[in-house]
Amino acid sequence: MNTRIEKLEDFLKDNPGNALLQYSLGVEYLKIGQPERAIASLRAAIAAKTDYSAAYRELGKAMGQAGLSAEAAAIYRQGIQTAQTNGDLQTAREMRVFLKRLTGEVLTAEEERCE
Repeated sequence: MNTRIEKLEDFLKDNPGNALLQYSLGVEYLKIGQPERAIASLRAAIAAKTDYSAAYRELGKAMGQAGLSAEAAAIYRQGIQTAQTNGDLQTAREMRVFLKRLTGEVLTAEEERCE
């Protein structure tokens, strides 16, 4: 197994609620083509820190790679709203692009505020 993944898993044994470690582990799993494992870690990151915009973006990617298109679209919509609330405009823009590629859907700023 990947040594980065092993190290992250070791760190998480002592601190399973650490959002950054969960996020990092999820990203590593995505890099090696294991979206199902990435989903679990990224969900844990969001559970630990519900306003973690980047975790929503990566979770949407993982779900898309796992063939869970409807779930990925829902996560992107939620992530866009979270990123907008946080003022994380670049991450919100990235998720809009991913959502459009996935569904063809384009959210206006007004629609984002209403969701």
